[in-house]
Amino acid sequence: MTRYDDLIAALRDSAYPDRPVPAAFEAYLDKVCTRAYAVTDGDVEALKTAGHSEDEIFEQTVSAAAAAGLLRLEAGLKALGLETRR
Repeated sequence: MTRYDDLIAALRDSAYPDRPVPAAFEAYLDKVCTRAYAVTDGDVEALKTAGHSEDEIFEQTVSAAAAAGLLRLEAGLKALGLETRR
């Protein structure tokens, strides 16, 4: 347990990282989670061209990035012998 557990739980709840992923977003969100530095305007434009709104793209992006960050945080805390409360 860490002193940040309540904040981490609030982030997890508000970012809704477990939201369903539309099939059209799978490759894009994988890139966001594993290689965010490689995301380009073209990736976003491709989703817009496929009919997805900027709001939808933003929400999916934030959820995926938050989920990836939380996984990394939990791995780091576990390596230190600490765990967050879920």
